[in-house]
Amino acid sequence: MRKQNKLLLILILFVFQYGKAQDSLMISAKEFLAVVKNYHPMALKYQLQNKIAQSEITKARGNFDPVLGGKLGEKNIGGVQYYRQKNIELGIPTWYGIDLTAGYQYLDGEKLNSSETKGGLYSMGITVPLAKNFLYDKRRAILDQAKFALKMTEAEQTVLTNELLLEAENTYWEWVQSFEIYQLQTKAVSINKNRLNLIQKTFEYGERAAIDIVEAESQLQNFELQKKEAYLNFIKNTQQLQLFLWKENREIYEISQPVYPADHLSDHTAYSDFEFLLQEIKTKETGHHWSVQYYDQKHLILESERRLKWQSFLPKLDFTYNFFNKENYQADYLPLFDHNFQYGLKLEIPVFQREAKASYQMAKMKIEQNKLDTEFKKREITTKIETYKNEIFNYHTQMNLSQNNLVNYQKLLTAEETKYSNGESSLFLINSRENKMIEAQEKFISIKTKFLKSFNKLKWMNENFSL
Repeated sequence: MRKQNKLLLILILFVFQYGKAQDSLMISAKEFLAVVKNYHPMALKYQLQNKIAQSEITKARGNFDPVLGGKLGEKNIGGVQYYRQKNIELGIPTWYGIDLTAGYQYLDGEKLNSSETKGGLYSMGITVPLAKNFLYDKRRAILDQAKFALKMTEAEQTVLTNELLLEAENTYWEWVQSFEIYQLQTKAVSINKNRLNLIQKTFEYGERAAIDIVEAESQLQNFELQKKEAYLNFIKNTQQLQLFLWKENREIYEISQPVYPADHLSDHTAYSDFEFLLQEIKTKETGHHWSVQYYDQKHLILESERRLKWQSFLPKLDFTYNFFNKENYQADYLPLFDHNFQYGLKLEIPVFQREAKASYQMAKMKIEQNKLDTEFKKREITTKIETYKNEIFNYHTQMNLSQNNLVNYQKLLTAEETKYSNGESSLFLINSRENKMIEAQEKFISIKTKFLKSFNKLKWMNENFSL
């Protein structure tokens, strides 16, 4: 299934849809975002970051792995064999700070210490922390923090990925805006060319003055300049769009033929769906936002560190017991402190505990800092939501006003053209009406784009809330 998805994305990237011309391509917003999500280097980087966090958990679990060790040695001077030894030992760390050991030792020689046991010796032992490190220790803290860090990383990468997709989607609609303005200017140039041809013919018939030709040429040249500027802006936005287009092999997709948007500003569902989005986001709590959950997981990491630092106030009191059994001898376990045993009790108490006090206070202050960051982030999220909502409402109202304004300018232009054909107006007034109408059309396109960008901000903000 994953391979099929990759093939599908490759087809999307290299084929898209055939557009107006045979050698041009068209890409929709959905296809564009699919390519960004699967091939953009930053999206892949965020996925790798999650895998790194998962590896950190595996690394932390390694502190609980059994350790097998061995030793082989001999000392011989002047033909005298001082000792010859073979040791093998297995150490098993456990969750509650208790360490278990089992081993075998063979020792032989002529110059052994009196405390050494000659021959083969089996041993089993246990080390128990009775105070410090019994309830919590560094091994458990590292594993807990690695688990929290994974959730923290997943939360952060979700937000960063959504921000990348938001930037990509808004870049797409800015590209659509520049293309529609270019189409608008192209149409204006075509209309004014036809008008100039008509005026030149009527001049030849003696129905129009020569100054009308100058007026028409001036208007045409003005729109040709605006068309060039619109085309340049479209090319710039196409280049910005290209920054988000990558291939599967992590190479940037070079656009070698004209590419045009398959979607139009007026066809977007946001104009009818924005109210549903506003209702949905009302039900979300800021505590469920991935950015807040990032700080929640960071709090758990800091709390784990605080628990570990608190252990430093306790005395280090470790009890060790080893049971021995000589090779070829029957084992005799009980009573434990009768024979064939070794035990030890080790006590360490820092006199002033200045390091422990300072470390614990620092851990508590870091927790307070994180609480402040969490509250600020919640406030920031609430403010952004309200800002995006206000922008949506405002731009939606502006769209209605702008559309009505555009209709009125169109009526004025039509009426002026009718009067001109009847000899009751001038070409200057027609050009003036036409300029106002083109400005109104550009304004309408610009407001629609702003509305969609604000809608996308709120949409991707909504995606940042966990279920």
